Amino acid sequence: MPGEESERSRLPFEPNKKRQKPAKTTAKTTPKTAPKTNSQPIVKSQESSKQLQKPQTFTKEEMAIPEVVSQRMIRRVAAFCGIPTALGIITLVASYLLITFADIQLPPIAVLLVNMGLFGLGVLGITYGVLSASWDEERPGTLLGLGELGINWGRMTEVWRETRNKNV
Repeated sequence: MPGEESERSRLPFEPNKKRQKPAKTTAKTTPKTAPKTNSQPIVKSQESSKQLQKPQTFTKEEMAIPEVVSQRMIRRVAAFCGIPTALGIITLVASYLLITFADIQLPPIAVLLVNMGLFGLGVLGITYGVLSASWDEERPGTLLGLGELGINWGRMTEVWRETRNKNV
């Protein structure tokens, strides 16, 4: 597995060292129930193995997305989600005003489909806003973020494959 880690390009804000899972203990022996001569070496070997396998803890700052990247994601989500959602709300109001004051009969299914399409685009805009933002702190990315989308989608699918292979 370490070879796969080096093949995968790391995220710009990903911690440098992998976190190790804590070792599972199967049975605990107490000094009262176990013989004293056999329990002492076992306890010492368990303690030394626990020290070697001690999980590495990262600080909250090391695990968090950098502020520059998160602000970039928020701006993109606001644009790519906010605009279609606002258009969906405006379409509802406009169709109501057209039906009420201009006596224009709009088919309800047309209003429904237009609104579902715009609200659906708003939901997709959340994902696109996050994935199209540059995850590199020094690189702001492009206006539409098509190049960043490809890079970030590749990173995401690669991590999915790695976790699926580890769980098998």
